[in-house]
Amino acid sequence: MEKVNIGVIGVGRIGRLHTRNLKYQIPGTMVLAVADIFEKSAREVASQLEIPIAEKDYRVLLENDDIDAVVICSSTDTHAQIISEAAQAGKHIFCEKPIALEVGKIDQAITEVKKAEVKLQVGFNRRFDPSFKKARDLVVKGTIGTPHLVRITSRDPEPPPISYVKVSGGIFLDMMIHDFDMARFLLGQEVVELMAAGNCLVDPAIGEAGDIDTAIVTLKYEGGAWGTIDNSRKAVYGYDQRVEIFGSEGCVMVGNPKLTEVIVNSAKDTISDKPLYFFIERYQEAYLAEMKEFINCIREDKEPSVGGFDGKISVQMGYAAKESLTKGSFVKISK
Repeated sequence: MEKVNIGVIGVGRIGRLHTRNLKYQIPGTMVLAVADIFEKSAREVASQLEIPIAEKDYRVLLENDDIDAVVICSSTDTHAQIISEAAQAGKHIFCEKPIALEVGKIDQAITEVKKAEVKLQVGFNRRFDPSFKKARDLVVKGTIGTPHLVRITSRDPEPPPISYVKVSGGIFLDMMIHDFDMARFLLGQEVVELMAAGNCLVDPAIGEAGDIDTAIVTLKYEGGAWGTIDNSRKAVYGYDQRVEIFGSEGCVMVGNPKLTEVIVNSAKDTISDKPLYFFIERYQEAYLAEMKEFINCIREDKEPSVGGFDGKISVQMGYAAKESLTKGSFVKISK
C-alpha cells in the first residue's frame, strides 16, 4: 500500500498532535477526515490543516471506504467500542491508552481485531523515546549483564483537573499505566507481582475524589529482578521522567532532556535549564516515531510492536496496584 488514508477520531490536544504529524511529517499518508463530538473543534482542525472532511459522528469515518485506518484519540470510555466498530469496518487501528478501564471490554475489542485481521497499535509512546529505546536495546544486548534493579520516576508538573481525576480510573490506571508498560518494555520481562503504597500529599481534593497523588510501587519480575516506580502529580520544577537499570555488569541511566544543555558555573551557584515542562514537548520525537511505526506496519503487513496484549496487561497491573494499596500486601498479576 503506497498511500495510507487516515481518519482521526477525537481532535483534542493529543488528537491534534497526531493529525499534524500525519499531515506534515509522515510521507505517503493523507488525513482524509477528522471527527469529534464537539463538531466545532473538528471543523476548526479541518480548516487549519486543510482536511477535506469534518464530522461530529465518528461512524461516518468508519463508513468511508476510502479510509484505510483510524487514529482513536477520543475519551477513554469510548475506546473499546470504537475499536470494535472500526475492526468490523475493516479499518486498521491506532488507539491511545488505555483500551478501556474494564478488562472484559478490552478482551472484546481484541477479539474483534483478531477476527477482522486488522492491525491494532496502542499508544504507549514512551517505548519510542530514543533514549528509553536505547536503554532497552542495551539491556537486551547484555551490556549491563543480568538486570537486578529497575527504577522508574514519573512526576507531572501539575495535577489534572478534579473533574478528570473522577473519571480517569485513578493514578494507577491513568498516570502509572505508562510506567507499568515501561517496566515490562525495559527488561523484556513480565512482572509477576507488585505492591503499592501511597498517599494524598499534593491536593486534598484528589483524596476527596477517591484517589491518591503520590505513589510508590515495588515490582517483582519473572526473572528475579526487582523494580520500583514512583509517581507524583506535582513536581514544581517540571516534567520529571527518569529511568535507571542496574545489572551484574553495570548500569544504564536516562535523565531528563532540557531545552538546552548549557550549564553556567560561578562562585555563587551552578545554573542549568530545568526539565521540559510539558509532556508533548518531552515526547515529541516519540509521538512521531510511534505513528511512523503504525503506518509502516500497515504498508508492510507487520504486527505493531505494542498491541492489544500490552494494552490489557498494563490495565491488569493497574488494578493489582489498586488492590495492593487496599490490602497492604503483594498482589499477583492476572494473566
